[in-house]
Amino acid sequence: MTGKFCRECGTKLVPKELENEGIVPYCPSCGQYRFPQYNVAVSMIVVNEEKDEILLIQQYGRPSYILVAGYVGRGEALEDAVVREVREETGMTASHMKFNRTQFFEKSDTLMCNFTAFVKDSSELHTNYEVDKYAWFTRDEARANIRPNSLAEKFLVAYLDEAEKGGRL
Repeated sequence: MTGKFCRECGTKLVPKELENEGIVPYCPSCGQYRFPQYNVAVSMIVVNEEKDEILLIQQYGRPSYILVAGYVGRGEALEDAVVREVREETGMTASHMKFNRTQFFEKSDTLMCNFTAFVKDSSELHTNYEVDKYAWFTRDEARANIRPNSLAEKFLVAYLDEAEKGGRL
């Protein structure tokens, strides 16, 4: 059970069977089932269309490279979050995007939605305080430099494997 207390009244939730749903958190005070809530975030494989390169970043003092990512705001469309996060973290404008896939990330209770964000003008690149370091990589270099055994690696490798079947990124 993810939520321990009712979001309406604060009463401790108890596991209770709900027909066709299985065990669901239940508030005995409100008499309501409280389906689990979770965070939603976007992660982006940022591609420079002119140079056919991928941007990877380092954050929070960690030495390994990851993808640009961020949480989706309440009421915000995923596509708007992609454009906003690319702009906020890199200063660049996503000219267009492609949805890739999703995966639930248990550690932070987050549904990660992965996109490819294409940029035309990398001269706009100006990272914000969230980015410690960045680098542009070829496909093979990106594969070799992404944080091993991470969700970022899983998204990137799946995308590159698919892209290689069709040629360009």
